[in-house]
Order: sequence, then C-alpha cells, then structure tokens
Amino acid sequence: MLLLDALSSMGNPNGSRAPDYPYFITTEPVTVKKIVLPKGTKLTYEEQFFREGQQDRIMNEKKLTGIELPKGKTIDWGGVPVYMITKFFNPEMSGFSVNADFNQLPDGKKTKFSEMWESCGELGVLVKNTDDWTFDTKNIVDVSDCGVTYQRFFKEDTQQQSFLDKLLSEIKKNDQNQTK
Repeated sequence: MLLLDALSSMGNPNGSRAPDYPYFITTEPVTVKKIVLPKGTKLTYEEQFFREGQQDRIMNEKKLTGIELPKGKTIDWGGVPVYMITKFFNPEMSGFSVNADFNQLPDGKKTKFSEMWESCGELGVLVKNTDDWTFDTKNIVDVSDCGVTYQRFFKEDTQQQSFLDKLLSEIKKNDQNQTK
C-alpha cells in the first residue's frame, strides 16, 4: 500500500496526491449554466469536504468548475462545435475557457470568428454573469486569451491586443448574424 501511495504522487512537485474533484456524469439531458447538455456529460465541481470522485447526483451549480461533453458530442457555442467549458481557476477573473472541435465544423459554416478562434486554440472569455456559460454576447465582456499566443495580460504587445480586439468584434458580429 505504501508503494502505491508513493507511485500515485510521482510527478506532483509537493509529493502529495492531486485532489479527486467531485464530478457527476449526467444520466439524462440537463440544463446547467443555461446550456442544455446531453446525457453522459461530465460535470466537475470545486474541491469539497467529504466529497470526492464520482457523485450519485448532480451538485450545486455554483460550485461547478467544468463541463465536458461525451466523446464525439458537441454543443453549438456561437456557431462553433464545443466539447468543453472550464471556469477560470483565478477567482479574480470572471469567466471561462471554451474548447472547440473544429473537425466537426463544416466548411460552409465557418465564419471570421471561427477562423480566428481556430488559429489559436482554446478561447478565454470574461463575462458579467458567471451563471451563464452560453454564447450570449450581452454577457461576454472581453476575450482574455486565445491559446497561449494571444493574451490580454501582455498589454504592451499591440499585435496581441489588436488580435483579441478583432476577435471580440467578430464575436459581437456573430451574434448579429445569428439574430437575422
């Protein structure tokens, strides 16, 4: 048993095991953070006292940190097929990261927004209301990052800031195109 404990903490710099965050696998379609999710979606929550690993029922939405759809499934997020949304780890940042599966986006459905997003990877958005993870442009305040290539953190890098400004503009245009 001691050997297994030692092996399970290998690779962790402080030698301890990573937390086994509580999660729930949906058993039927469910709406979470205003998004309709299919059966089999993994909902991951903040670390909680006496709760770890798989749970037998859905937990408090306020404690949700991640949504991961079943393999091969996506939801539409601004016209882009998305398979995972993760709350920002930094509590000072009000937003989440969105991961897309661009292989499931037909060429005829591509937009300037999806092309810009695809060019850099994971998309980070800042929002007004963290209870809404939908593609609601009235809730999206800014784009914090697009992969590691473009980040708001680097204010002095005009190229990065310009790209993120254009990406935010395309998000807003995308909403206008969807309401027509």
